Amino acid sequence: MSVPASVVKPPLVDELDIVIPTIRNLDFLEQWRPFFQPYHLIIVQDGDPTKKIHVPEGFDYELYNRNDINRILGPKSSCISFKDSACRCFGFLVSKKKYIFTIDDDCFVAKDPTGQEINALAQHIHNLLTPATPFFFNTLYDPYREGADFVRGYPFSLREGATTAISHGLWLNIPDYDAPTQLVKPRERNTRYVDAVMTIPKQTLFPMCGMNLGFHRELIGPAMYFGLMGDGQPIGRYDDMWAGWCAKVICDHLGLGVKTGLPYIWHSKASNPFVNLKKEYKGIYWQEDIIPFFQSVVLPKECTTPQKCYIELSKLVKEKLGPIDPYFEKLGDAMVTWIDAWNELNPLTDGATTVKIEPSKTK
Repeated sequence: MSVPASVVKPPLVDELDIVIPTIRNLDFLEQWRPFFQPYHLIIVQDGDPTKKIHVPEGFDYELYNRNDINRILGPKSSCISFKDSACRCFGFLVSKKKYIFTIDDDCFVAKDPTGQEINALAQHIHNLLTPATPFFFNTLYDPYREGADFVRGYPFSLREGATTAISHGLWLNIPDYDAPTQLVKPRERNTRYVDAVMTIPKQTLFPMCGMNLGFHRELIGPAMYFGLMGDGQPIGRYDDMWAGWCAKVICDHLGLGVKTGLPYIWHSKASNPFVNLKKEYKGIYWQEDIIPFFQSVVLPKECTTPQKCYIELSKLVKEKLGPIDPYFEKLGDAMVTWIDAWNELNPLTDGATTVKIEPSKTK
């Protein structure tokens, strides 16, 4: 006997949280309602904690503001950025689910070339539940996709692939450009829909954007720290980049895969390039040293968990990047604080004391 479609559970509905950082009312959720409503939301409110954030009726959510972050983490709250979307990683910290999908509040449902609305969450889930191919590039991209396979010459010993830890989605309309590119191409829009998912090869870094991102929290969550950005820090808009560089190095070490491509979302709003330049300019300069650092990182074989990898990486950050600017000493310390907080709130992963987590608001 077939089960009516109305009672069929969406995939991973009990195993995935949607994390949204915001400073405004979440009216954008209305457009995502058909896709997001069955899932649990974790909303991380940045900025003024006394401001009331409106969440449309019918969504299951918990909301945390800065007061909650300070109360739950105590002194460790210093590792969570303020007045920056990097605060989203607090949602990763308090989630108890196996998977995370995170999205920005200026991202809407895109349409494919046939005019069909794209269920971005469903595509991320598909990406995460199918293997990746980090050790050998398949020229037909994702060999596990319907209608594709491994091409001639692909080693049979590698066709089982690797577990996918990260699914990195893209954007139509407003591209994710840095400030200098925004300034020289103010009217450029991305209209190209490329129907492909590919695995980023091992030992290849990439610029990770946090506005349309899925990941396996149990496998790589401890490495998904979005750094110290925003208020009181000398840099901004490198939060997701930092997390991506750290996570990719650790995925490579642990034999995990990272995919990029589908799904697309519709990015609706271009941020101010002059404001962005003030946030980014040190990062643009520093990354010429940061990238070679990450390219040269070799983690010891004793690092068998993302936590151990991240602690080792924090030592290297202080040692190798600290001479560039005192900020990296501070960042290295914050990386350790982040892992301490992770272990405290996630005792099953490291045997730490359980902490009671209570949001400001639930629905």
